[in-house]
Amino acid sequence: MRLLLRWLITAVALVVAVMFVPGITIEGQNGWFAVLAMAAIFGLVNAFIRPIITLLSCPLVLLTLGLFTLVINALCLWMASWIAVSVFNAGFVVDGFWPALFGGIVVSIVSFLLSMFLPDENEQSRSSMRRA
Repeated sequence: MRLLLRWLITAVALVVAVMFVPGITIEGQNGWFAVLAMAAIFGLVNAFIRPIITLLSCPLVLLTLGLFTLVINALCLWMASWIAVSVFNAGFVVDGFWPALFGGIVVSIVSFLLSMFLPDENEQSRSSMRRA
């Protein structure tokens, strides 16, 4: 259930990025498929490819005091868009690095804000342990 909620939060964050960032568009007639496919692909890229990129660029992340993670997030968004368009023919298009950078910032902020409304798993397990 929690995975489904995270997927929907990412989809909503991507829709907000489409609305506010010029250069991120949904093309084609089936926009919901594009957004949902992009949310799944973006989640997979963040789960499997982002840790490798972060590990390889660790000196840059440390040198920039963590600001390089914005570039990593932009590259992951751009890569996920490329995979969505090329492999799955989903019409979620990111037109370049700058729209990917600003879109990554928007997606991060919106995802963070929406995730605040999800109940914490640790808090639920602690409260059930207190009752026992």
